[in-house]
Amino acid sequence: MTQKIVFAAVIVLFLIVAVGITVLRALAASAPSVGSMAPDFTLTSQEGTPVSLKDFRGKWVVLYFYPKDFTSGCTLEAHNFQRDQALYQQKNAVVLGVSVDSADSHKQFCTKEGLNFKLLADTDYKVSTAYGSLTNVGLAKFASRHTFIIDPEGKIAKEYMDVSPNKHSEEVLEALAELQK
Repeated sequence: MTQKIVFAAVIVLFLIVAVGITVLRALAASAPSVGSMAPDFTLTSQEGTPVSLKDFRGKWVVLYFYPKDFTSGCTLEAHNFQRDQALYQQKNAVVLGVSVDSADSHKQFCTKEGLNFKLLADTDYKVSTAYGSLTNVGLAKFASRHTFIIDPEGKIAKEYMDVSPNKHSEEVLEALAELQK
């Protein structure tokens, strides 16, 4: 009997958490829509230098938000973007990763994982919020795994609000090829 009660309690707790996360996402700032101007920003990179979206006018920008440095899914996603850097360059595109981790954390992550594209520190949550990508779970705040393809004029050309780290770089490259036709 006790095991059934514990099991039922676990199920109820799971449902409460699932509903809570859904409500939090619904209350979060909405993402900019396709066709709208991408919210401009300036954030610090892993090199300790400021990076602004406007610095990349004339190029395609793959702006991807991810939860946390050194976690398995985020590491896989970053490795795939790193692996495909030459393909992005051929498409006149830059990859910018954003999380709420510090620039120092990004520097350590890039060094450990051999990453040479820019990771940007959104420690005050403003950019993640502007892109509808900030998740609050209790006291923890992190960027949701979202990606925005921004065209050379600074408009949102495509957005991904449900990202699988395994194949994401490939699907972004396919979308870039389609968008550049």
